[in-house]
Amino acid sequence: MISRMLTRPRDHFDWTLFLIISVLGVIGVVNLYSATSVTRAALSDLYIQQVYWFVGGGILATVVAVIDYRHYERLGYALYVVGIVLLLLVFVLGRDIRGSSRWIYFGSFGFQPSEFMKLFLIIALAKFLHDDPKSEGRRLPDLVIPALIAGVPTLLVLKQPDLGTALILGLIFASICALTRIQWRSLVTLAIGFALLLPVVWTYVLKPYQKERITAFLNPEQHLLASNWQVHQAHVAIGNGGWSGQGFLRGTQNQFEFLPDKHSDFPFAVFAEDWGFLGGLVLVFLYSFLVMWAIRIAATAKDRFGAVLAIGVGALIFWHAFFNLGMVVGLLPVVGVTLPLFSYGGSSVLTILLGIGLLMNVAMRRYAVTATRGRFD
Repeated sequence: MISRMLTRPRDHFDWTLFLIISVLGVIGVVNLYSATSVTRAALSDLYIQQVYWFVGGGILATVVAVIDYRHYERLGYALYVVGIVLLLLVFVLGRDIRGSSRWIYFGSFGFQPSEFMKLFLIIALAKFLHDDPKSEGRRLPDLVIPALIAGVPTLLVLKQPDLGTALILGLIFASICALTRIQWRSLVTLAIGFALLLPVVWTYVLKPYQKERITAFLNPEQHLLASNWQVHQAHVAIGNGGWSGQGFLRGTQNQFEFLPDKHSDFPFAVFAEDWGFLGGLVLVFLYSFLVMWAIRIAATAKDRFGAVLAIGVGALIFWHAFFNLGMVVGLLPVVGVTLPLFSYGGSSVLTILLGIGLLMNVAMRRYAVTATRGRFD
C-alpha cells in the first residue's frame, strides 16, 4: 500500500524563535518608553512610532517567512546590486547629519540603506557559497570572490563615514567564512594581513572624530568631560542600578536627563538603571539564546544556502549586541551600532525583523516535505 504524506512548512513553525523575539520586542518598547518619558515633546512619542515599526516589520517578516527561501537564492545577486545602488545614492541624495551622510529622504520619510545592505550581503554570500561545490578546507584564493562581495559595500559605508556598520559588514563576512572551513594556514595568513593593515586604516581611513573616540577609550580619565562624557554617564546609570535596579521610571540618571542618546545608542544604560544587574543579565541571556538558536537552525538546515542564511542572521544580531553592550559598559570604544529591537529606528527594526523572517523561513523548512511516498505493510 502506497500513501502520500504532506508536511507543510507551517506545521514546523518555530514557536521558540517567535517567543524570544516577542519578549525582546516588548521589553524594548517598554524600555524606550522609560528612556523618553521625560524628554522633550519631539521625542516623547518615539515608543509609539517604534510600535508601528514593529507591526510593519512583523508583517514584512511574515511575508519573508512564507515565501520559500530558495526564491531568495535566485534573487541573491540582484538584491545585492540594489543595495550597492542605494549606497551610491546616499552620496547624491543623502543628508549630512553629525558629519556623516547615511540616510536617503523622500519628503518626511527617510531610511538607511546600509542597514538593509546587511541582509543583502548575507543573501549574496549564501548564494555564492551554495553554488560553490567545494566542501573541504578553503584556501585564500577561494575567498577572493566572497571577499570582494563583502568589500565593496564595506568600503562604501566607510566612505559615508559609518565605522560601526562597516565593522558589522566585515564581521558578518568573517562569521560566514568560519562556516566554510578555512584552512588554518589561510586563517593565520588572514590574521597577519589584518594586523599589518591596522596602521594604514588608522592613518588613511579613520576620520579625526573616530580616532578621538579610540584615544578616549584608551585614556578614559583624560577625556572624562569630552569624548568620554557619554560613556561616563552610562557607567553612573549602570552603577545606580545595583543588583535589582531603582525601579521602572525611577532611574535618576535617566529621569534627570544626564544620559545622552538614550533612545538610540545607550538604551542598555536605561534598562540597567531601572532593572539592575539581574535585569541586564536576563537581557544578555536572551540575546545569547537567540544567537545560539540561530546556530541550531543553521546546523539542521536542509541545504547550504539555508545554513549560511541562518549563520548570517545570527552573526548580525550577535555583533550588534556585542558592540552596543561593549561600548556602554566601557569594554569597547563608542561606535554607532544599535542594540537589536531596543534602539529606536525604523531601518534598524525592519532589518532585524526581516532577518528573523529569513531565520523563521529556514527553520520551518528544515523538515517540511512537499510530497513523500511511503509503503505501509
